[in-house]
Amino acid sequence: MCGNNMSAPLPAIVPAARKATAAVIFLHGLGDTGHGWAEAFGGIKSSHVKYICPHAPTMPVTLNMRMSMPSWFDIYGLSPEAEEDEAGIKRASDNLKAMIDQEVKNGIPYHRIIVGGFSQGGALSLYTALTSHQKLAGVIALSCWLPLRNAFAQASAAGAGAAANKHVTVLQCHGEADPLVPFSFGRRTADKLRSLLGPDSVTFKAYPGLPHSACPEEMVDIKRFIEKQLPALGNE
Repeated sequence: MCGNNMSAPLPAIVPAARKATAAVIFLHGLGDTGHGWAEAFGGIKSSHVKYICPHAPTMPVTLNMRMSMPSWFDIYGLSPEAEEDEAGIKRASDNLKAMIDQEVKNGIPYHRIIVGGFSQGGALSLYTALTSHQKLAGVIALSCWLPLRNAFAQASAAGAGAAANKHVTVLQCHGEADPLVPFSFGRRTADKLRSLLGPDSVTFKAYPGLPHSACPEEMVDIKRFIEKQLPALGNE
């Protein structure tokens, strides 16, 4: 655990114990699959929530010497100044929005859906939620960053999605010992999100000694966030 096309395998799913009235769509990081995260959510699941952990398509990744691996979009570098795969990010975001729309067709409304992810998956989830035309229940952003952030304010100001998700609630978590996506980058991302969404919309959690991974304390924080944003309905 811890080519944007539709050719990837079917998602790993943790079904609700009864009829699902809410959903979490969670995206893994570079080179991973959804299976580990599905197992992790199985350990903190709520009985009315469906957990969907898709698998990224396989593509060459510039950061890793063009080796092919599961990736939501190409990554050229991990520094804040690195060039970004704008076209790939937007294609991947459209695919994630299609997954969200499918859950709505299955009977779960937008405001009962959380998107989230780890590292590259978290980055894509942030971008997707903030450009969506529909108000989502929240975003879980682990050890990640906000893609295309330099143009984001201008794009948000003009986009209908900005109005829909102007105050979307974000849980952002980051390990203080992360060597891949530095903790300082996470802090800068949180500051940017607060400037876009307002200071009360973003909770930033830091984990001393945690590298580019997840930990039990973080999973407890995620569980509490999901329970708050996706409470059981009155008849459940």
